[in-house]
Amino acid sequence: MSPGIGRLERYVLSRTLAGVAGALAVIGAVIVLIDFVEISRTVGGRGDAGFPRLLWLTILKAPSTILTLLPFVFLFGTLAAFVGLNRRSELIAMRAAGVSAWRFILPAATAAFVVGAVTVAALNPVAAMLGASFERSRTAIASEFQTSAAKDTWLRQGDSTSQVVIRASAHDQVNGAVRLKDVSMFIYRVTPKGGLEFSRRLEAEEARLMPGYWRLSGVREAAPGAGSVRSETLSIPSTLDEQAAIERFTTPEAIAFWRLPATIRGSEAAGFSALPYRLRLHQLLATPLLYAALSVLAAAFSLRLMRLGGLAALAASGVALGFIFFFFNQFCGALGKAEILPAFAAAWAPPLLALLSGLTLLCYTEDGGIVRGRTAVRKSAE
Repeated sequence: MSPGIGRLERYVLSRTLAGVAGALAVIGAVIVLIDFVEISRTVGGRGDAGFPRLLWLTILKAPSTILTLLPFVFLFGTLAAFVGLNRRSELIAMRAAGVSAWRFILPAATAAFVVGAVTVAALNPVAAMLGASFERSRTAIASEFQTSAAKDTWLRQGDSTSQVVIRASAHDQVNGAVRLKDVSMFIYRVTPKGGLEFSRRLEAEEARLMPGYWRLSGVREAAPGAGSVRSETLSIPSTLDEQAAIERFTTPEAIAFWRLPATIRGSEAAGFSALPYRLRLHQLLATPLLYAALSVLAAAFSLRLMRLGGLAALAASGVALGFIFFFFNQFCGALGKAEILPAFAAAWAPPLLALLSGLTLLCYTEDGGIVRGRTAVRKSAE
């Protein structure tokens, strides 16, 4: 009996993966189209950006958006696969043969969990890298046709002896090095009691981040109680590397999973709050559970027998509930960023709630359906 069950589970798993692949193709095509229209509207009119360049920018941006909406891929794909099995009466035949719904839903949920782990470990860093390339390319195009004052860029670095707050009017990358323009550096000493004491201020026309230090050009230096001193060049030690500096210009969502622990440590050493990065790290760790939970939820909403009616309404309810959980996830993330909820609770509560909801509905559908079926058989026999 075990070989038959194994083949049955593999068949259901293959149908589920096919449904997920179809949902991914549809959602991916829609995302690429929307991103292309948006990039054409915001970037295309600013410079000599033809169709190939706009298409390349779209390809760079699309993976990050697709990963954000990947929970819907598992929701819609699993739902479509199980509804298809139900319409062809294959689920009825499986359950009539004594196969529990738990047996053929478990492979789908396990596959979703594994894909979620691969997404976090491998696809997220690739998407982050492509997203960073997109931001650099878009910034380069926009800087050529800048018509208004840019927003100031702020950085902070530090260690146990000093803290440096850096303000710049613009930033870019030249030959792989981060370059800041119109720079102000506020340097503080860390007192023995852990406080900060202002030491000096540096004004520079340009600052380039080199390995282990900032190289300043056109510098004017001022200290409390002393006049300003001008110099052509000056070097300031730096605790930032190129990757860490670039990450300070981006949102936590644009940082690769494997870089988040180092970013958290660097932010705390520089005196910044690492809460957004901790929240993002917990959200990524909870991603496999979220994918598995939505797969269980989608399967549970599609197990109602066709002869009982109401399958379409139940499937639509599953889609609506999936949207509710997605926005609930975003809402918890906002509460976590506002420090209303702890980062751990804000990240793990939505997938756990989705999983418990799916398991509850599955218990009701499976065990309750068995009881109702036996009752109907006894009544018909009488």
